[in-house]
Amino acid sequence: MTTTERGTDTTAISAEALERGFDSSRLSGVLSATERPPRPSGLSSSITFGWRAVLKIKHVPEQLFDVTLFPIMMTLMFTYLFGGALAGSTTEYLQYFLPGILVASIAMITMYTGVAVNTDIAKGVFDRFRTLPMWRPAPMVGYLLGDLFRYVIASVVIVVMGLILGYRPAGGVVGVLAGVLVLLVFCFAFSWVWTMFGLLLRSEKSVMGVSMMVLMPLTFLSSVYVDPSTMPGWLQAFVKVNPVTHVADAVRATMSGVWDGSALLWVAVWTVALTVVFGTWTMRLYNRT
Repeated sequence: MTTTERGTDTTAISAEALERGFDSSRLSGVLSATERPPRPSGLSSSITFGWRAVLKIKHVPEQLFDVTLFPIMMTLMFTYLFGGALAGSTTEYLQYFLPGILVASIAMITMYTGVAVNTDIAKGVFDRFRTLPMWRPAPMVGYLLGDLFRYVIASVVIVVMGLILGYRPAGGVVGVLAGVLVLLVFCFAFSWVWTMFGLLLRSEKSVMGVSMMVLMPLTFLSSVYVDPSTMPGWLQAFVKVNPVTHVADAVRATMSGVWDGSALLWVAVWTVALTVVFGTWTMRLYNRT
């Protein structure tokens, strides 16, 4: 069959289709008669993306290693390595140390939010997100909501491990729950730092490398492991303004049944500052990516 014959044949088929009543006006009429679904709210979109993050854990359960095995390892290692040397006994040291390691462990875990963001960018998923008719920050907030679930798991693991080893919180169940709540609120804000890095850096290895460079001094040069009064004066100056110190002091006091108003106020200030600064920066990068 020649090209001319093929063109003639195609034209004939099109004409036959029109004679049978197949035309674009009828099709558009059917589509326009269907009511458009309402635009999802910001909360609904954020929860949907948060559920997406939880489903990723379901399909890749190895992601829970950092919120189960890592906290157990950190708690056991530091308790039995330094407990006798610093406090005379592991049980005595645990009363001071466990709220601190709770803060340090979950603060370290927050960096995986940035890794997840960077991975989705590399896969091209964000190109699809930006085409959807929804609240713009919803994907980012969804990451943070999904990670809150992981933080809760890590908190339960550490507290249970501490109770097994001999930790006895004077604040009881209410004090422990309040301390964990304070920590979760702060970590939600702190995670905005890593979403910014996830959008800014080119690979997940870069995100992890930069995150560790920030987290190591923040967690070790704080009141997490030892009383700052035992440190040199020049080091105490940094420790006293370290946000991890403020969170550790607030969580430790709350779990002990004492409400440290100064520490809680500092946690609130850091939470608002981190959210405003890094949340805004994250969304600007997200809109440009």
